[in-house]
Amino acid sequence: MSLTDLDHLSLRLLDIAAQAAFKVEGLLREGFAANVATHEKANRHDLVTEYDHRSEETIINFILKQYPDSRLLGEEGGHRGDGAVQWFVDPIDGTMNFASGIPFFNVSIAAALNGQMLAGVVYDPVRREMFSASTAGAFLNAEPIRAIGHPTEAEALLLTDFPYADQAITADDYGLFADMVRRFRSVRRIGSAALELAYVACGRADAAFLGLGSAWDVAAGMMLIEQAGGHYLPIERLATGMWPPSRCVATCAGFEIEQSLLKTLVG
Repeated sequence: MSLTDLDHLSLRLLDIAAQAAFKVEGLLREGFAANVATHEKANRHDLVTEYDHRSEETIINFILKQYPDSRLLGEEGGHRGDGAVQWFVDPIDGTMNFASGIPFFNVSIAAALNGQMLAGVVYDPVRREMFSASTAGAFLNAEPIRAIGHPTEAEALLLTDFPYADQAITADDYGLFADMVRRFRSVRRIGSAALELAYVACGRADAAFLGLGSAWDVAAGMMLIEQAGGHYLPIERLATGMWPPSRCVATCAGFEIEQSLLKTLVG
């Protein structure tokens, strides 16, 4: 089967994204081993470090050099460039973990053309795990992955960061979280949206619920989920209007969403 022009572009963009992530591996491992200073952005729960800024600048400069026809949206620096290919860059997804010495953070980079996601990488520099997706499929360290897991809540592991400390938490929120704990086999709050999606894509978890976040948090993870055969279901009532939709429920293939508490979230 011959590759289309779009497939070739997808593979090229994936290679650029992976190289960009590897470019900052040493920097992030260095920062993770240090007692890095943090600064608040929106509030005390939303932190940034010099390594977020340095990592993003390195990634963006590399992408623009390799593929000048680009425009980029970075978590720290906002928009840059006006080219055809849209990139989404989260230089450290899980900054609180990174700054606290918890080895659970990643670099997330994705690329799209005309509203179609073509490439995505989620790279964990501590475990040296590269989750990647193109139109050719989804992979972990070059080995194919599939979003295969348990079909029912009673058997399933759910990943989420809900409820969110920087939002007003209501009694209904506490009730929803309690229902999740009762109904799922296990619920984990792990502090990294991209890795939550990557873990569903490779079958380590069965479902993820993300009720807060931005496009750069989920762009690569959404590509991973879809190419691994899972389901990425936007929560329309929480939509921000930005693409890709960042508030979502993601599940492995075969998960009985119609019978799940999560069905009430996506409608």
